[in-house]
Amino acid sequence: MITTEVTYDELATLMKQAAGVTVDPRELEESAQTPFSVLGIDSLGLLGIVGELENRSGRSLPNDAERCKTPAEFLALVNDTLRNGN
Repeated sequence: MITTEVTYDELATLMKQAAGVTVDPRELEESAQTPFSVLGIDSLGLLGIVGELENRSGRSLPNDAERCKTPAEFLALVNDTLRNGN
């Protein structure tokens, strides 16, 4: 269960599980400002990732999570929410 932080490794795993997109975690971290759309993740794929994270963490994530454009933006919002319980 994820409690306080989602890593690029975990995000890459979630991208594979929820959206069927395989990305090397190191490459994902290096290209953290690349839009999800360029990485092959559409809005439904990101929604699936958000849902999986909510299931794993037992917390609701902000609606903004599914609107994030890049992995860096997504992880910043998600990790802030998990740390602070926002």
